Amino acid sequence: VQFVESGGGLVQPGGSLRLSCVASGNIDDFYIMGWYRQAPGKQRDMIVGITSDGFIQPSNSVKGRFTGSRDDAKRTVYLQMDSLKPEDTAVYYCNEPQAAANDFWGQGTQVTVSS
Repeated sequence: VQFVESGGGLVQPGGSLRLSCVASGNIDDFYIMGWYRQAPGKQRDMIVGITSDGFIQPSNSVKGRFTGSRDDAKRTVYLQMDSLKPEDTAVYYCNEPQAAANDFWGQGTQVTVSS
């Protein structure tokens, strides 16, 4: 299964963006879907995990600002980002953890937070 992310762009600090990730196949077999990000010079980390039974686990860096959701029928995963900060600037990816561990990634979508 491959993932195509979209919805990134340039946004001012304090703004919002909603990212989407469409899968080429079914995602209902993946208990966890994750949103990851990679800033320049830094490693790629999961920032939000979304389980198929609706549990959402954000990392401390985005807790209270970002939330994820998934629509398995549409094979789509979403990331709602509010109160964006310059340090949120990164390339954002969605993936399932096994593919992530095997270093298989899509192109991602660039998010730039700047005034």
